[in-house]
Amino acid sequence: MHRRHFLHQTTLLASASLLFQQKAMASILQTGDFQVKMLRNNVGIFTERGGTIGFLLSKNGTIVIDAQFPDTSRHLIDELKKQQHANFLYLLNTHHHGDHTAGNITYKGLVEHVVAQENSQANQKRVAESNNTMDKQLLPDMTFKEDWKLKLDDEKIKAEYFGPGHTNGDAVYHIENANIIHAGDLMFNKRHPFVDRSAGANIGNWIKDLDGILKMAGKDTIIIFGHSLNPGEETGTIEDVKKFQDYLGKVLSFAEAEIKKGVSKEEFIKNTSIPGVTEWTGQGIDRPLTAAYEELTEKK
Repeated sequence: MHRRHFLHQTTLLASASLLFQQKAMASILQTGDFQVKMLRNNVGIFTERGGTIGFLLSKNGTIVIDAQFPDTSRHLIDELKKQQHANFLYLLNTHHHGDHTAGNITYKGLVEHVVAQENSQANQKRVAESNNTMDKQLLPDMTFKEDWKLKLDDEKIKAEYFGPGHTNGDAVYHIENANIIHAGDLMFNKRHPFVDRSAGANIGNWIKDLDGILKMAGKDTIIIFGHSLNPGEETGTIEDVKKFQDYLGKVLSFAEAEIKKGVSKEEFIKNTSIPGVTEWTGQGIDRPLTAAYEELTEKK
């Protein structure tokens, strides 16, 4: 949960036609236990509980990327309504996990389309059916296999799927003119990642997925992370992607070396640090260690 924090910068508009210019949207709108922060070109992020939400405001409608939980997504919807941005066109899901899609249901009757990579849609349905919660889920009605494109006013959005990583259905959304990428949970900033092997996750391929993001991005690209260890660090640059890529590589190398020594999985996941890793700290180190050990031993 983010700390209570209120920031607001006021921009006077010469006319209503200036509403969607960058200056008009360069403020942080509102916070309670949540924060809404504008990045650039009418693109912003929402943080409260769960994966970071991104959004794009345009004169013809709003696009939202991910939905957290029903209660937290309602906070963003209410804030956008206050700012007269309640015409929701698309809700884009980066992947199926509940801290990114449980809030989809809040958009029922509000949004025209929900979009996701086809494996993400299948995972959402599978999990909801298993938990007997189909009535609490709004499934994507539009899916893609490898890529998807959308043009909205002067902005273009392109979705890419690079293969299994955090799950087998992780989509990356590039808001091209703003030069902002929402990487979803392919990016955990300084926080040990969850690796969902039950949904086809693969650390080795995850590293290649990050190569895909690096090819999409440039030095000035703002990258939105699914999760960060520290509040306020939900966005970054290609240098952060490279650091996380290096982290994942060190996790696999550590597991490989210990497996060669005959260390059991039970002993291996008791480690409290990863050789060469200093910035990724906190709880949850057992998650990538377990996944790496299982991934490497399955190949033998």
